Amino acid sequence: TLRTEERQRLARERREEREKQHAAKETQILEKERKAKLQYEKQLEERQRKLKEQKQKEEQRRAAVEEKRKQKIEEEKERYEAAMHRTLERNQRLETRQKRWSWGGSVTSDSESKTALLYAASKRSTSTANLKQTEAVMNKRLSSSAALLNASDRTRRSQLSPLDSSVISRLLAPTQASLARSKSAATLSAD
Repeated sequence: TLRTEERQRLARERREEREKQHAAKETQILEKERKAKLQYEKQLEERQRKLKEQKQKEEQRRAAVEEKRKQKIEEEKERYEAAMHRTLERNQRLETRQKRWSWGGSVTSDSESKTALLYAASKRSTSTANLKQTEAVMNKRLSSSAALLNASDRTRRSQLSPLDSSVISRLLAPTQASLARSKSAATLSAD
């Protein structure tokens, strides 16, 4: 009976030891699972936080782009309105000028139109006087250059063959034409 009791006691102790080991393993497993769960939750929170930050940045960027686009549209609109305003003003000035000088009558009052006509007439007489002065100066220059050309031509032509002299006279013709053009340009600019 002592041996049987001893065996039972040892078996009980072994069973208790196994149960303790099994309980310890279960506790370790549960601890690992708890840590893994905490880690997963932490990673999930971190991921959600990053996604939220990224979303906020994206929204801010989109808002900035939208603001820039609105600002650009506003600037374009202002530029367009300014251009339209300038065009309308220019058209009104042209219409006023055309009405003022048309045969149909003037937009301004009689005294204003007389003053404008007197001013235009004095301006015309001044430009006519300027034109005459310019013309006289141009004629003087033309005649002196022509005289110089003719004198130098005569001395040169006496030394050249007839073929060379005809070529030179043809080459000089555009120069005289350009002087005539500059004279007409001066006349137009004086007008």
